[in-house]
This record gives sequence, C-alpha cells and structure tokens, in this order.
Amino acid sequence: EVQLVESGGGLVQAGGSLTLSCVVSGFTFDDDTTIAWFRQVPGKDREGISCIYIPDGSTTYLDSVKGRFKISSDNGKNTAALQMNNLKPEDTGVYYCAVSWSTCGMGPSAYWGQGTRVTVSE
Repeated sequence: EVQLVESGGGLVQAGGSLTLSCVVSGFTFDDDTTIAWFRQVPGKDREGISCIYIPDGSTTYLDSVKGRFKISSDNGKNTAALQMNNLKPEDTGVYYCAVSWSTCGMGPSAYWGQGTRVTVSE
C-alpha cells in the first residue's frame, strides 16, 4: 500500500519560514517518478506549487513562489521536502504532496497524502 505522510506545517508570521516534509512508503522511486506539492484553500481548487522529476532533479514552480520555495528529494529515503521562505499570508492553505509517474501529481494514478496545514499571519 502506498502511503504519503506530510509534516511540518504550522502557524508562522509573514516573512517567516517553514519546511514541509513528505515521507513516501510502498512506492519505489524509479526513473519516471515525480513528486509534487499542492496547496488548497477553502473555496478554491487545489493548486500545484512545485514538482520535482526524480531522475534528473529538474524542478518547476508556480510563479508566485519562485525564489521563495525550494523543492527537494532524498531518493534513498523516499522523502521530499518543500522549503518555504519569506512566507506571505496568501501562502496559507493545506499543503499536500503527491507521487506519480511523470505527471506531477495529475491524473488518477497519483498517490496523495492527507495534507499539512500552513497558516501565515500578517
């Protein structure tokens, strides 16, 4: 059974930092694996924040987080992280990680965690 467990969320003041972690079990990181982070706020669709392509470490970011967030992975430990700096109130939401084959969390074959809540105060 594939399981993803996110952690690291919390309450932080604007300008602060948090690092989210995602531990993946039951899924073998191979030459087509992608791990993505999404954010969801009430009343809005889940939004893709960042994605890492495991084979070569290439990354993509939502424009609004470029230069502030950094995605990484530790393939030996089957983990991924999202380092978030200079947080803004609009970064508030529930953050989810998703693992899949080449789709950055899109599509029915992706596996999802339960999410970790991030709240950024003014």
